[in-house]
Amino acid sequence: MSLSLALNTARSSIFATSTQIETTSRNIAGASDAGSSRKIAVTTTSATGGAYVVSISRAVDTELYSRMIGATSSTADQQAVLEGLDRLQAVVGDPTSETSVGARIGKLDDALVKYANAPDEPALGSALVVTARDLATTLNSASASVQTVRTEADTAMARSVARVNDLLGQFEAENTAVVRGTSLGADVTDALDRRDGILSKIAEEMGVTTHTRGNNDMVIYTDSGVTLFETRPRTVAFRETPIYQPGTVGNAVTVDGVEVTGAEAAMPLSSGRLVGLATLRDDVTVTFQTQLDETARGLIDAFAEKDRTGAGGPPRPGLFTAGSTSLPAVATGLASRIAVAAAVDPSRGGSTSVLRDGGINGAAYVANTSGNAGYATTLNSLHDTLDAVRGFDVASQLDPKQSLKDFSSASIGWLSGVRQNISASVDSNKALLAHASNALSNATGINMDDEYARQLELERSYQASSKLIAVISGLFDTLMQSVR
Repeated sequence: MSLSLALNTARSSIFATSTQIETTSRNIAGASDAGSSRKIAVTTTSATGGAYVVSISRAVDTELYSRMIGATSSTADQQAVLEGLDRLQAVVGDPTSETSVGARIGKLDDALVKYANAPDEPALGSALVVTARDLATTLNSASASVQTVRTEADTAMARSVARVNDLLGQFEAENTAVVRGTSLGADVTDALDRRDGILSKIAEEMGVTTHTRGNNDMVIYTDSGVTLFETRPRTVAFRETPIYQPGTVGNAVTVDGVEVTGAEAAMPLSSGRLVGLATLRDDVTVTFQTQLDETARGLIDAFAEKDRTGAGGPPRPGLFTAGSTSLPAVATGLASRIAVAAAVDPSRGGSTSVLRDGGINGAAYVANTSGNAGYATTLNSLHDTLDAVRGFDVASQLDPKQSLKDFSSASIGWLSGVRQNISASVDSNKALLAHASNALSNATGINMDDEYARQLELERSYQASSKLIAVISGLFDTLMQSVR
């Protein structure tokens, strides 16, 4: 080998090693950033034997990254539902709580039996009314809590949509930088890392899939197939509903005009926080509200008064009312409106004796026409009716044939069961996400020990090349002196 060729080989080795050292330094500097991948200086040899850096690439594992993205979406989905259920259960209590609806109905039944055993004791009638008022208040509070959770979920959906649109704008900027840099042959590894980080954040809000085209240009679709980004972001839209009441139907999220949430969605999302929030707002809470409304309807029906004249007058609300003189035709919203009738409430000018004797709705509904203070027939009948098996709406997702007490207890148990199932699903998805993230980190992340070891090795190579250049320089000097 000639001295010139040896010098050029040593110089190219120094330049290549210098770039590699710079790359390891970048890795060490970015080790604390969870979104940084390991950068690799790709080298090759020339025809003359010299080494040079072809490009800077990064460690990637597409399959592991896809699994991590999917696990991120699924975890965010279930977590959104669990948080709403936690807030709801904190208010309505569990099946064993003395303040639950089921427990309140049990206390009402006990108070009714006590009053029936001593119908001439006004204090027992007052205690029954107080117990009934507590039950109505519990149903009112539970219904209000359900609608509060629905409102909060709707507001959170609006925030989620705003975040997706903001992230898509950031993604566009990074994707443009990647495409432009790739076409120019520039190092785009940092831009790719930033783009992947943004994509992970989008996946928290909605499930996504991707396709990479020429020049590293990425296209994003929702997990249901709607185009979310292609060259430019598609518009994700949502109109917030400020106030929720029983029966209110929330608006759908749309992507480029296509509904992706709601019962009418043509291409519904499968995962992501938006799915969890929509499930909470439109499914779980709506079912629980139906159960509360059915409980209220059962109470109003159980204590309804019958026409005692034989004239065929309609049954009318008795101890419990929803603000109307007629029995409700539909149950929607009854839990939010149920109250104790003023006619039986001493604190509002009423008398507990009309509960014993009948006549809450006037003379035609009086059962104890003789005014007997020991009359207990109506109270015993109400007790039997309260404990009787009755029909409930199948939309409640509970056994449609059971007693009111059993139905209300099953309702709280249903909520607790749903929460436990969701909690278990969250734990499972979190474990899967942690496993996928760790596996991805091991495959593409930065290991400080490896980078420091690699840097020491490169420094030795750099020193060896420097010494070789010094030797060649000395040989050149000797050669020049001999020529002179």
